[in-house]
Amino acid sequence: MSAPLITVVGSVNLDFVATARTLPAPGETVTGATLARHPGGKGANQALAARRLGAAVRLIGRVGADGMADEALALLKAEGVDLSGVAIDRAAPTGVALIGVDAEGENQIIVAPGANAAFTSDLLPTVIEGALICQMELPAATVAAAVARATGFVCVNLAPALDVPDSVLRRADLIVVNQGESEVYGRRLHGLPGLVAVTWGSRGAGLFHDGARLATAEPPEVSVIDSTGAGDTFVAALTVALLEGMGHPEALAFACAAGALTATRAGAQPSLPTRAEVEGML
Repeated sequence: MSAPLITVVGSVNLDFVATARTLPAPGETVTGATLARHPGGKGANQALAARRLGAAVRLIGRVGADGMADEALALLKAEGVDLSGVAIDRAAPTGVALIGVDAEGENQIIVAPGANAAFTSDLLPTVIEGALICQMELPAATVAAAVARATGFVCVNLAPALDVPDSVLRRADLIVVNQGESEVYGRRLHGLPGLVAVTWGSRGAGLFHDGARLATAEPPEVSVIDSTGAGDTFVAALTVALLEGMGHPEALAFACAAGALTATRAGAQPSLPTRAEVEGML
């Protein structure tokens, strides 16, 4: 079977990750943390995850004219993701995510989008060949334009939860949300022609069509180190599995295993599993 061709239209960030015993409450200062820097951004994470799982991947995004851009793109470049669609913004910095992680692997994330927020639809190709993955860390109008120009399978990860046109929801072959996002969108996720996947963290995920449950899967038991990037891996893995023709239960189990493996290592992109690792866990 030839590798699926996937274009990811999405964000590129550099993650600054502070790992501490606990996460701060409002107004509280937590000290004693350790700091690490990792490439991140939902778009970049999903592109690298799909690549490591066997897809041929092109990323379309925007970074600043700064040293952080090279660092943010380093792993993508090293692993053969096509970066010809990544443009440089001379006026805005590369996006940054400030991430706090506690001893249980839970996280808090604040994103300063920088160049991602300046990603307008004129940066998109007129036609997007192959499959498309989008998320909501870009302007909603840009996501809508990308979806409208797609010719193949479309996956939209509605994260973070922002208002999107109905045209995006109705064009998507696959929508992925976590439990909180599914509650924000509510009835808008019913009556759609495509599939809707809802993730429930350590409890796994479900795959639905028009409100009817098609499949559920639970992740394998793992020791969680850092859950950052697990959701992005799930999105990429489910898309790859469906493109390869896996049945709904098998595809969902594959995605849950890939997401769980991501949580066993620190950092978003360094933790993304290979195809062999996921298949070994299954």
